[in-house]
Amino acid sequence: MTITIKRRDIDVSLFHALSDETRLEIMERLKDGEQCVCDLTEALKTGQSRLSFHLKVLKDAGLITDRPEGRWIYYSLNAEALEELEEVVQSLQGSYPRVGSSSRCR
Repeated sequence: MTITIKRRDIDVSLFHALSDETRLEIMERLKDGEQCVCDLTEALKTGQSRLSFHLKVLKDAGLITDRPEGRWIYYSLNAEALEELEEVVQSLQGSYPRVGSSSRCR
């Protein structure tokens, strides 16, 4: 039972992190590789504090990682988390209710 609850918490965290257009755009930009926070700020035409909020949500969900270098921080996608997300989505496949299979609706 505890494992299921932990798994559900992870799933909720992942989907929450992906539920925002800005965060999806960040993920899309990181597909091409690691990027500096300064480049993301410029590309997304947003303030650093707003961007930092979205990066924190993605990082807390485990979807991205960061690497400090000098005074800048570089972000990249976390391949393991993306594989986990893929597993979550795949676990939902095949669980569609069949039309007319419910005995309660007769």
